[in-house]
Amino acid sequence: MAYKAIVGGYVVPVGAAPIEGGTVLIEDGRITHVGTEADVEVPEDAELVDASGSWVLPGFIDAHAHLGVHEDGEGWAGNDTNEMTDPNGARFRAIDGIDPYEPGFDDALAGGVTSVVIKPGSGNPIGGQTIGVKTWGRSILDMVFAEQVSVKSALGENPKRVYGEKKVTPSTRLGVAAILREAFTKARNYQEKREHTRSEGKPFETDLTNETLAKVLDGELYWDQHVHRADDMVTAIRLADEFGYKLVINHGTEGHLIADLLAERDIPVILGPLFTTKSKVELRNRTLRSAGILARAGVKIAITTDHPVIPINFLVYQAALAVKDGLDPETALKALTLHPAQMLGLDDRIGTLTPGLDADVVVWSGDPLDVMNRAMRVFVRGQEVYHFDETTGEGVSADRRYREAR
Repeated sequence: MAYKAIVGGYVVPVGAAPIEGGTVLIEDGRITHVGTEADVEVPEDAELVDASGSWVLPGFIDAHAHLGVHEDGEGWAGNDTNEMTDPNGARFRAIDGIDPYEPGFDDALAGGVTSVVIKPGSGNPIGGQTIGVKTWGRSILDMVFAEQVSVKSALGENPKRVYGEKKVTPSTRLGVAAILREAFTKARNYQEKREHTRSEGKPFETDLTNETLAKVLDGELYWDQHVHRADDMVTAIRLADEFGYKLVINHGTEGHLIADLLAERDIPVILGPLFTTKSKVELRNRTLRSAGILARAGVKIAITTDHPVIPINFLVYQAALAVKDGLDPETALKALTLHPAQMLGLDDRIGTLTPGLDADVVVWSGDPLDVMNRAMRVFVRGQEVYHFDETTGEGVSADRRYREAR
């Protein structure tokens, strides 16, 4: 068994009290113990990582990113975010368009981001299936830790613009809502027909679109709703009530205007990106204050870069500026770790430094909410995959490429 012990740092497990001079013990890629030096017995053969004078936290999570499907600097050739040929793209899967060698994955490590939920874009009312991946790996096969997380959907300006320009349905908010309602009605009818046919022992023709939406109706997949305006969020709530699926608001730009309603309904919000300009009508009420307003109202929030809209390594800076504008620092760290994991049912793998979870650990030079601090060493599943070289002033990621033995 391979042991690694990160010792001597200020350990912030998230969800539990910080530990001065703490130890995080890792065995075969999983966390086994977290505690003080006196509490954790470190095996003699363990590899020691000295974190003295540093902060030790779980790897950050961006719960809404297009990493690998919308590649940095590649234009149309590297953009597989939207299959804008069918308003109902439930059968589309983000995994089929991810390039793990695009530079954004190394940028993620530099920002202490070790897990992302990669999503199709927002050009379609129903964009497709999302996937949870680690930000380091040699192929998508060893990066995936949650093959199906949710289905991405969009309300508001994007789908009505895309299909309005084609002069087909949906070209209005009415049309977008109708597409969603029709899709779920068909999926519900499909479920009933499937069960009836199978009960009679007859063959049944599988439909990938309806199978995916059936999983949403059954609660197996979350419904990630791209939405900015408050009125569109209310539409999202009404549709979720009508069909009974698990709704997660994505972006939530005007969420602070209905924070009490979101809190009352226990609807979580993946908030952001927070650094963008007010480039369209939906964003005119964007404010860095919204994170604090939502959190104080009792809404569970996560923070996203929507990479590549905002570079993924800027995730922590958005949280820091949200703190400047009223967000509690403890909640800010949860919005980067525990909360996104909980929102999408991933907290049995990631989000905290807890025994049994993946050993995704980041050693920071100090408090990560201080913009002068940086990620110094990054471990994914216990393997060191990034370090900051203080001699050159540059971050160094582990090589993803195959190297032939010589």
